[in-house]
Amino acid sequence: MSAPLDLDQLRTFVAITETGSFTRAAEEVFRTQSAVSMQMRRLEERLGRPLFEKDGRLNRLTPDGEKLLVYARELLRLNQETLAAFDEESLEGHIRFGMPDDYADRFLPEIMTRFSQSNPRVEMTIVCEPTSSLISQVQQGTLDVALVTDHPPAQVVRREPLLWVGSANHEAHRRAVLPMAFGRPSCTWRRHACTALEKVGRAYRIMFTSHSATALAAAVLSGGAITIMPECSLRPGMRVLGEADGFPPLPECRIGIVRRPSADTEIINAITRHIAESLDNISATLIEHADDLSGALRIRRARRAVPENLVTS
Repeated sequence: MSAPLDLDQLRTFVAITETGSFTRAAEEVFRTQSAVSMQMRRLEERLGRPLFEKDGRLNRLTPDGEKLLVYARELLRLNQETLAAFDEESLEGHIRFGMPDDYADRFLPEIMTRFSQSNPRVEMTIVCEPTSSLISQVQQGTLDVALVTDHPPAQVVRREPLLWVGSANHEAHRRAVLPMAFGRPSCTWRRHACTALEKVGRAYRIMFTSHSATALAAAVLSGGAITIMPECSLRPGMRVLGEADGFPPLPECRIGIVRRPSADTEIINAITRHIAESLDNISATLIEHADDLSGALRIRRARRAVPENLVTS
């Protein structure tokens, strides 16, 4: 195996795993689907190992495919960094970016990785605060770009179900007076939840208030409260509560981008594009929750996608 690996083949391989489909990957790398399939056959022949295995109508990464994915991403990152080091026109400077910490665990790694790989000379300052604070900072010019929740002027880049959530190991949702954990009184989700509970006559008491998603998650996981959150914020040990549990439907969560007034620099345009692409590429996961009546409650993300490590042909 003395011949070097083909970076174009590795780029296509990564595109397949990120988009979940040979067809969508073909669009991403501007090739036909047959050309993408041929690239993967040649890559498998070059390595002497199968990278995909059939799982019904889908293709799953083999253990060797998962191993290659780690190296492929690193090789592509180094290639991009090397080119940028010799590109006098590459972006250079400082960007101030904010998002609520509700989204940080799920979205921030993808955004940071994609942007820093393409723009290694740009320094990022990241702020995690509630939407209302982020909007104020953007308007005042202390932040350049922010990812925010349900703010009408924002450019909507993702929609997700807003869910009632409790602990999988406790029964707080069965109490006569529901103990609730919410964000501050100005929180849009808090208003949605209170309105929905009052409409169906469900008694509740606000036990915990915090702008910290970590604090609210702790209140839920300890069995001390119920809260509402978008699907992207769910954590292991949480239970999604539905109408069978006495909880009414909630409106969807709309996630959007706001920019500093009159901000039209190349760096701001670049990170805005990367944010939108990152959120579009994040794979959906299938969330299962044991339900007293049906045995399983399955909720899929509003955006159509496939489980991790599964790709369609």
